[in-house]
Amino acid sequence: MDMTPEFIMLAFVLVLALVQIGSAGAARTAELGGKWNAGPRDGDTPPPGKLAGRLLRAQANLFETLPIFAAAVIMAHIAGKDGQLTFVGAHLYFFGRLLYLPLYAFGVPYIRSLVWLVATGGLVSVIVALFL
Repeated sequence: MDMTPEFIMLAFVLVLALVQIGSAGAARTAELGGKWNAGPRDGDTPPPGKLAGRLLRAQANLFETLPIFAAAVIMAHIAGKDGQLTFVGAHLYFFGRLLYLPLYAFGVPYIRSLVWLVATGGLVSVIVALFL
């Protein structure tokens, strides 16, 4: 199977997912300490602080659409539907998700939502390509 531009974008999104897991975990550990991180976490955990909460929510937001994006990219390739629409869509999704993380982490309103719409539009583009 060829490493198409869409697959390259998917690989970058997977790296971004790992970055988001790590950054949310690091922020949470900074709040609660290394002993908490290394421990069994059996008791009630206090709610996350501002930054950790934002990073956790941004991570959850990515994880809502990542399986759909991955499936759409794989399906488009298998069906021979790779083309301009999937190329642009995959890039919009990745770069939108990449920009979304710091915008959410720093609490930037409106622009964050606009960037989310761009990323979602990219996802929709890849899905639409499946039907053309």
